[in-house]
Amino acid sequence: MAEMPVVLIPSLEPKDELISYAKEMMDSGFDRIVIVDDGSGPAYRGIFDELEELGCTVLHHLVNRGKGAALKTGYDWIGEHCSDRVGVLTADSDGQHKAADCRRVAEAMAEGENALWLGSRDFNLPNVPPKSRFGNRTTSRVFQLLYGQYLPDTQTGLRAFRMEELPFMAGVAGDRYEYEMNVLIDSARRKLPMRTITIETVYENNNEGSHFHPIRDSWRIYKVILGSFLKFIASSLFCFTIDQILANLLYAWMGNEYISGYGARVVSSTINYLINRNVVFKEKGSAGQSAWRYALLCVAVISASNVLVQLLTSVGMVYWLAKMLVDSMLYFVNYFVQKGWVFAERKDRA
Repeated sequence: MAEMPVVLIPSLEPKDELISYAKEMMDSGFDRIVIVDDGSGPAYRGIFDELEELGCTVLHHLVNRGKGAALKTGYDWIGEHCSDRVGVLTADSDGQHKAADCRRVAEAMAEGENALWLGSRDFNLPNVPPKSRFGNRTTSRVFQLLYGQYLPDTQTGLRAFRMEELPFMAGVAGDRYEYEMNVLIDSARRKLPMRTITIETVYENNNEGSHFHPIRDSWRIYKVILGSFLKFIASSLFCFTIDQILANLLYAWMGNEYISGYGARVVSSTINYLINRNVVFKEKGSAGQSAWRYALLCVAVISASNVLVQLLTSVGMVYWLAKMLVDSMLYFVNYFVQKGWVFAERKDRA
């Protein structure tokens, strides 16, 4: 039998069913359960007292701080008191994650590779609310497009990881629902494998017990997913403006289009590199490796643009259309190469 991880359950205003859920988890072999009361208030104190009597460790927030903050409170406590355990398994307190599924995810983590293990719901089932089905499918496809991996359930709270990944998990940004999406994004950037295990899909009373706010929390999640790409666009527009202004100023001063063009491009590219490194992709460590990769990418993009535009114009396409199509395509290629190669974060330097 595989060693069981510590179970961490963040909870806000739980129902009495949380007590029976904790008992089911214990009956399934989980002997260490940590529950974080995220500011539920005095009205729920009796439930948490019963959980403590049952043998759970209960940590309290005086006020609601968000799911991400609750998980981090649990991580800090686990790191201090349970560092000898194989890992950590997180589950939601609303009954969506069955004890048997938690057990399967825990065993896969304990016996398998060092990875982020995700309990994945099947959103094709008829009991799934339409808004949940549409929202998760859309988010999965957007995540795949931007980060290169398809995850059928990006919002699952059933996750497991080995203890050596605890400092990484505790250091991920975000205090509310966006934290869990940040974990997926940072894991993708660190090349930490993400493995999915299909679990039972449970929606009690059309998911009415969830504290997820459709508009506010969806905005937080998508702001995280699209964050680096939107910053990349802003960086590109800013540097394009600098390039155009500087090129015209240099041409007015020197009267040489080659000097003005290349001089402006060197300046704007340097600024673009610094912004992308420090703001867009937030690279850590020395800039030496990413600097030469960025320079090589710039040469490759310019060369590819010239070759492809000439190819299209040679078969009859007008120059402006060829230029627009080629540069638009290369713009997205440029983003993905910078994200996945130039500024890629490696586990050994994270």
